Amino acid sequence: MSGLSARSLPGLPEVTAGTDLAELIAGALDAERPARQLQDGQIVAIAHKVVSKAEGAVVDLRDVEPTARAHELAEQTSTPAAPGAAGAAPKDPRAVQIVLDQSAEILRAERGVIVARTHHGFVCANAGVDASNSADPDTLIVLPRDPDASARQIRARLRELTGACVGVLITDSFGRAWRHGQCDIAIGCAGIAPLDDWRGRRDSVGLELRATWLAVADAIAALADLARAKDSREPVVIVEGLERFVSDQDGPGALALLRPLKEDLFR
Repeated sequence: MSGLSARSLPGLPEVTAGTDLAELIAGALDAERPARQLQDGQIVAIAHKVVSKAEGAVVDLRDVEPTARAHELAEQTSTPAAPGAAGAAPKDPRAVQIVLDQSAEILRAERGVIVARTHHGFVCANAGVDASNSADPDTLIVLPRDPDASARQIRARLRELTGACVGVLITDSFGRAWRHGQCDIAIGCAGIAPLDDWRGRRDSVGLELRATWLAVADAIAALADLARAKDSREPVVIVEGLERFVSDQDGPGALALLRPLKEDLFR
């Protein structure tokens, strides 16, 4: 590998339901100098919120009727009051209901957070339901219904518009159970090998590698997140230098990164 770069793509407008994301990306690339046009082997990393907005994966709180379970979890996970303040900060039962609707299983609910396993199989806070970057304070953004399918569709459309064979990642910020802070991971991908299996190979001194299985798609997602600021309104990042992981075929998608439930040591 001779070099690795990641650059955010400026110039994208606000995305709404029905927006052709690939067309927006191609248009923003056209506005840059010719040397910056999309090339074979590049990777287009897209923050999931714009994908969700384009697909209409946005829920209006005013249309939500919370169940008794939602009220119970809202009270259970209300944020403790600051020192000297009275009472706890209540969690909106309607928002909790959306989390329940997006969840296959609630794993933990305390300290202001609901940890859930989504219908996709992701384990994350609040089932990926988020209010940040929503144009309306009364709406919440949920994860795309099928992020791998979304990545495949965007990839095919980019190829149609630009002629370039690229990889596409759809990313989201996830916390880590044993570490502070969040990192972006891949929740959808197409045209990228999501994993690089080194098990059975030898290290630099000849020892056999038994557990080394590189989460390539997640590493690229984390890299892309460093190329944009959280408030920059630049949800698309172009990554260069990882052509060896980009293929002509769409590949298995980000679901290949998920451990089967039978391998979950914490259940």
